[in-house]
Amino acid sequence: MAQPLNPIAKTCTDVTTVTRPLTRHTSAALLRVRSALISLKEMLITGGPVLLLAVGLVWMAYVMLDPNPPRRMVLATGTAQGAYSEFGQRYRQALEKHGIEVVLKPTQGALENLQLLKSGDVDAAFVQGGSDEVQLGDEVPDDTLLSLGSLFREPVWVFYRDDTAKAKLGRETLDSLSQMAGWRLNLGQDGSGVTNLMRRLLDANGLDTASMPLTRLATTPAVVALLAGEIDAMAMVSAPESPIVRMLLITPGIRLLDFAQAEAYARRVPQVSPVLLPRGVVDLAKDLPAQDVRLVAATAMLVVRDDTHPALQQLLVQAARKVHGEPNWFQAKGEFPKGVGGDYPLAPEAQRFYATGEPMLQRHVSFWMANLVDRMWVVLVSIIAVLIPLSRVVPPLYNFRIRSRIFRWYGSLREIEQHITDRTRSSDLLHSDLDRIEELVERLPVPLSYADELYSLRSHITLVRQRLDGQPATPST
Repeated sequence: MAQPLNPIAKTCTDVTTVTRPLTRHTSAALLRVRSALISLKEMLITGGPVLLLAVGLVWMAYVMLDPNPPRRMVLATGTAQGAYSEFGQRYRQALEKHGIEVVLKPTQGALENLQLLKSGDVDAAFVQGGSDEVQLGDEVPDDTLLSLGSLFREPVWVFYRDDTAKAKLGRETLDSLSQMAGWRLNLGQDGSGVTNLMRRLLDANGLDTASMPLTRLATTPAVVALLAGEIDAMAMVSAPESPIVRMLLITPGIRLLDFAQAEAYARRVPQVSPVLLPRGVVDLAKDLPAQDVRLVAATAMLVVRDDTHPALQQLLVQAARKVHGEPNWFQAKGEFPKGVGGDYPLAPEAQRFYATGEPMLQRHVSFWMANLVDRMWVVLVSIIAVLIPLSRVVPPLYNFRIRSRIFRWYGSLREIEQHITDRTRSSDLLHSDLDRIEELVERLPVPLSYADELYSLRSHITLVRQRLDGQPATPST
């Protein structure tokens, strides 16, 4: 007759210590731990396919969404002494705080920046409004470029020698561009935005640029030539942060052209708008300039390729607010950057930033974590929506798996009973089969929540054994 199930009793022994039996509470605790481990194992086996599916879907989403941006990007700036170069340094410092290396690529200006963007050699660039109207070729359509907004106003600075004006006009000041016929005027190098813009302004004044002694020197050589009297005037388009602009404004013998017809220029040349350089803004103590100076200005934009990682776009537009949000000679605090794309569509990341500001998560966690959550959460919600119905299958499967482990022995018991009825096997063989079944059932790993079914199985084994021994089959209690 089968022995009743006894509690598991273990001893903790040591080579040099006295053996002490486990207490009843310790034995029960171990039994509960063993049962919990069995349950966990079975749950993992049963729910493993669903878990693997979830992991696979998350990994596929991660790969397809590419949530982490590259740690390196290339930003096209401008000439060494220009405002673009100065701003590029500030952008590099801003992105380095987030672990992004910004490689600054010096260029001749806006047109070269556009060429580099369209060829894919840079990820982002400063571009002067209206630069793309001079088509650079149709190899890459313009819709490959996106704007991150308007950054600042770039006045057209026309500096000239007052002695040249006195020699040609009998006075030291100019009234308009139309009076510069026959002047040695520098328009900047090929690749700079000032060249095409100045040609439009000169054409609007009826000047034949083909007959003018125009030069195409870079900014620094042009300044040297102007100071040396080798040229009469030079034009440049730059933000007031340019060191060269500030230096020429305070240089004796050099004057700044007052665009008295600034409003008219803005009507004739859509790429510019009128701005005012207030009296004394350069140097209040020296009252420089001595009167308000009217200028026309283009608008600088930050332009990226449409395949530039969205997270980088978000960091760039955040940096733009920090770099360009302060007041200067031509703007109030917070006036720039603006969510205006200019010549290009405004990037979705920029639209989002100008509408809601910095992502909320970035205010509390690192940029990398915030970016991961921000780009993955929609997909994760969709994956969860798919997995919830699948997860409902796991408990029934788990229940079936545990119960089948118990119920399969009933088939063996039924077979033994059939042999008892038919007397087709000897009593010793049947006793051996019952002993084997009972031994295996004793070692059957079953969670405590299914112990009642296990004990029911053992009771039925006892009933079959009683029948085999010729005893009355009485239910075990």
